Amino acid sequence: MTSTIPMDTKITESCGDIFQDLGFSAEESEKMNIKHNLMTAIEGYIEDNNLTQEQAAKLMGVSRPRISDVTRGKIDKFTIDALVDMLTKAGHHISFTVKRAA
Repeated sequence: MTSTIPMDTKITESCGDIFQDLGFSAEESEKMNIKHNLMTAIEGYIEDNNLTQEQAAKLMGVSRPRISDVTRGKIDKFTIDALVDMLTKAGHHISFTVKRAA
């Protein structure tokens, strides 16, 4: 089965940043990208170690529903600090790079 895009559909090219594409300011987009990367690291850690949400919650010092929020991508429910704390409790060291925007 093939699908066709209606002729009156407007397609806008991405600027390369999904959060800016969704209308967030450049500043807010930077924060959202940092949160996304931290959440992805948490999800990867849980998956790589075959942890249940309960096990991950205990290890990271949060409730099981908080782990569920991470795995469901509830980015607005977290601060960068909270995500860094979770990863640190799981034995990770966080580093970052600051560079001038292009």
